[in-house]
Amino acid sequence: MEYRRLGASGLKVPALSFGAGTFGGSGPLFGAWGNSDAKEARRLVDICLEAGVNLFDTADVYSNGASEEVLGEAIKGRRDAVQISTKMSLPMGDGPADYGSSRSRLIKSVDDALRRLGTDYIDLLQLHAFDAATPIEEVLSTLDGLVRSGKLRYVGVSNFSGWQVMKSLGLADKHGYPRYVAHQVYYSLVGRDYEWELMPLGLDQGVGALVWSPLGWGRLTGKIRRGQPLPQKSRLHDTASFGPPVEDEHLYRVVDALEAVAAETGRTVPQVAINWLLQRPTVSSVIIGARDEEQLRQNLGAVGWALTPEQMKTLDEASAVTAPYPYFPYRRQEGFARLNPPAV
Repeated sequence: MEYRRLGASGLKVPALSFGAGTFGGSGPLFGAWGNSDAKEARRLVDICLEAGVNLFDTADVYSNGASEEVLGEAIKGRRDAVQISTKMSLPMGDGPADYGSSRSRLIKSVDDALRRLGTDYIDLLQLHAFDAATPIEEVLSTLDGLVRSGKLRYVGVSNFSGWQVMKSLGLADKHGYPRYVAHQVYYSLVGRDYEWELMPLGLDQGVGALVWSPLGWGRLTGKIRRGQPLPQKSRLHDTASFGPPVEDEHLYRVVDALEAVAAETGRTVPQVAINWLLQRPTVSSVIIGARDEEQLRQNLGAVGWALTPEQMKTLDEASAVTAPYPYFPYRRQEGFARLNPPAV
């Protein structure tokens, strides 16, 4: 397993990390992902550690804390061998104190997560969403106190816009608070919006990407093909409305290219899709999930080899879309491009 620095921090993370959203799954979204109990989770953790995958990502909102609880059981007795990443800020209830990133909410949420995980520190805490109602200085000063207390090692964010990340980094520098070193983002061959603004920001500011849903919300599994109905067992039947939309023709164009490259390499479509991500700028780790051992082992096959430049080009061209304003002039017009060479 290759290990990479997480952004500009000193933390080294595996190129592949494991998403524990399938642990203890319940409800219409997480129940469709999977529902591994502690015994099954321990087996998946065993396989990950054997392969060098030691970063496990979860969130308090995953099955209302059950994912953290099952992960805590699965790593019991080997805390020093793993890195834990969790997230908070999204609603955990209907009360006014059950969501957001206020000082009181963050302190309570961290303590609750530590209890569920059965540990006294979290390697990486990420804010799951931007809280526009709480001053950024309050958020950062609270995170600073939690880092100083030893409860957190590093901090990051997830699903922030460019200005939200940049303003937070500027205030962190101004006051001497910990900088965000990670941004957990949606990025895939059928969802490349991350490249317009967040990737250049990550390059400039040393913020590493942790990629969620690298297979485009289950669309790049190799089971969805042009001219064929959606497989009966696909979780998209129940979860498509929760995830990022993709136009059918764009999806099929990308799948056609993936199948061609997969045939050339002797790899599977998911392995090719993940390997493409691993060669993109700022990507520190790609988060893979798995319902069972077979699916996990297949995803682990995405490392240890590399697509050729020609194969990368094939996938780049098949997945390219017109950038939104104000970014398209920098991709299309020579004068703009000279002033701002693209990051990718």
